[in-house]
Amino acid sequence: MNKDLLQKHIKKYQQEEAANPDQFQEDWSERQEHITKYQGYDEATIHAMDEEDIYEYISPLWAMQIWGNKRYVTDNLIEDNGLEYLKEQLVSLLWSDGPIEDRWDSFRKNIKGMGPAMISEILCKTHPDQYIVWNRRAQIGLDYLGVEDLPRYDYQLDGQKYRELCEIEKEMASELARAGFEETSLLMVDYFIWHELQVEETLSKRSGKGKEPSESDDELEQDSSKFIHNDVRDKIRNIGQWLGFEANIERRVAAGSQVDTVWESTIGNMGRVIYVFEVQTKGSIDSLIVNLLKSLNNPAVQGVVAVSNNKQLEKIKSHAEGVTGLRDKLKLWDYQEVLNVHEKLEYVNESINQLDLVPDSF
Repeated sequence: MNKDLLQKHIKKYQQEEAANPDQFQEDWSERQEHITKYQGYDEATIHAMDEEDIYEYISPLWAMQIWGNKRYVTDNLIEDNGLEYLKEQLVSLLWSDGPIEDRWDSFRKNIKGMGPAMISEILCKTHPDQYIVWNRRAQIGLDYLGVEDLPRYDYQLDGQKYRELCEIEKEMASELARAGFEETSLLMVDYFIWHELQVEETLSKRSGKGKEPSESDDELEQDSSKFIHNDVRDKIRNIGQWLGFEANIERRVAAGSQVDTVWESTIGNMGRVIYVFEVQTKGSIDSLIVNLLKSLNNPAVQGVVAVSNNKQLEKIKSHAEGVTGLRDKLKLWDYQEVLNVHEKLEYVNESINQLDLVPDSF
């Protein structure tokens, strides 16, 4: 981390505090409100929550700003995981005695529909001296400071990396304390990053059209600890929802065929149109082909999409060439492109939803 650059922005932050004390007091009060709210949920409180309480717990998160209909998201979260299991896992994440890297990895593995931005925000607002918020803006800020080996995509952020990032931002908190700031929680560091480190050059670099270098084929096939499959599956669902489809994960669309993600639309009184997505990170390509072929037994399925890396997609294409009924409907989607599309749509939806054009209860 470039400490000189950090000090430059800390001094600028001090000057802005002196010039705008009312705004800084307002920011401090806002942080305290966030902390008070989430520290009010202890183990017993979380165990006692019902569906409406889950909505009240999840919907105010900054990570939810990308969604216009927040209740739809929380309803899916409960449906996909089960209310009791979701609460059990939240308690374990927030209050168990294990190291954060183990708790993080366990929660990411066991709970569907919650990514690092949402998980880290809950952790930070509950334990603001220990854990950070990790989202697009945090990545931009630390990248600007020259921190190396930052995760760009969700699957790259495992528990070990999250712990390392917490330690980096604790260093920043220490520098803020040395500069005379009285409050140096990691939530305060997050405000500092948003306020001072969203530099135009870095923002432009991040929003560029260049494609990220692909992960090695071996890593994609072998490393299940990075949640590649589940991240891609969930992001395909998000993309479908943002495009106006009813989108779900792990759905049975025909006898013997449960698929990773489906997009569904009803066309007037003519019936349904379904698009099926299967994410292939490891395992048998023949099984993938058979599952997609079975899904086409449902007449509403109009297209099937295999999602993987370039090497796997070539194999899938080759296997499907000789399968009558599948080759004409099979589409191929590089998983890196899925991640890029999701990132751009996420930014668009967050920006539009901040306009509050449609009330959340509409």
